[in-house]
Amino acid sequence: MSVLTPIVASGAVGRVNPVAKLLAAVVLAVALLLSIDWVSAGTALVLEALLLPFAGLSARQLLTRTAPLWIAAPTSVVAVALYGRDGGATLLQLGFVSVTDGSLALAGAIGLRILAVGIPGIVLFATTDPTDLADGLGQVLRLPSRFVLGGLAGLRLVGLFMDDWRQLALARRARGVADSGGPIGALRRFGQQAFALLVLSVRRGSKLATAMEAKGFGSDRPRTWARPSTFGARDAALVGIGVVVAAAAVTAAVLAGTWAFVLG
Repeated sequence: MSVLTPIVASGAVGRVNPVAKLLAAVVLAVALLLSIDWVSAGTALVLEALLLPFAGLSARQLLTRTAPLWIAAPTSVVAVALYGRDGGATLLQLGFVSVTDGSLALAGAIGLRILAVGIPGIVLFATTDPTDLADGLGQVLRLPSRFVLGGLAGLRLVGLFMDDWRQLALARRARGVADSGGPIGALRRFGQQAFALLVLSVRRGSKLATAMEAKGFGSDRPRTWARPSTFGARDAALVGIGVVVAAAAVTAAVLAGTWAFVLG
């Protein structure tokens, strides 16, 4: 199953309006991006871990969906520790590469922040159907239907692009042009395959746009929606939980004296 396929979860979060999930994730992300310190990110991460069982994802699903974060976070930690802003005692010095107390603290804060911002966003939207999200954006947030439906169509094509890439690779392999030329040949083949995918994507996008215009999706007139999207108490509760987690993280950092407003 593709990682882009929504998960049908049995947890309470799976039945929440996608707009509520979006608002909760945005509130938490904005609060954590206002400062770069390890206390706020660590507090948010602990509270998120306590709430994960209510998401309805199995351990395997959780690891599969969040796998990019477990690669990005350690990579960022190493990069910032080696090349980040120096401060405090020097722990390692190798030419222009230096590791200090300040760079290690900054690296830890960055790594925790990547996980604290990324995990809730991925987990919340793993159980979200794109069509349900579009219904919510159009009916609850009252966004322009032309923008919403265009975004939905584009999102639906992402999965097709991945399938097209695999089919192009198999076709080139069948023609005997997929395993020759060494690293330089592999780079050249990648560019050729990427260009072929670009051409195919432009053609498909043009056809889709023409079909949507012919069916009236480009009209600015108010439109009806096949499936109603409502915002109830359960949805407000999820947004409230996001606000509470964000407030707890900021409060913990302020009390610990680590809060450093990035815009200040």
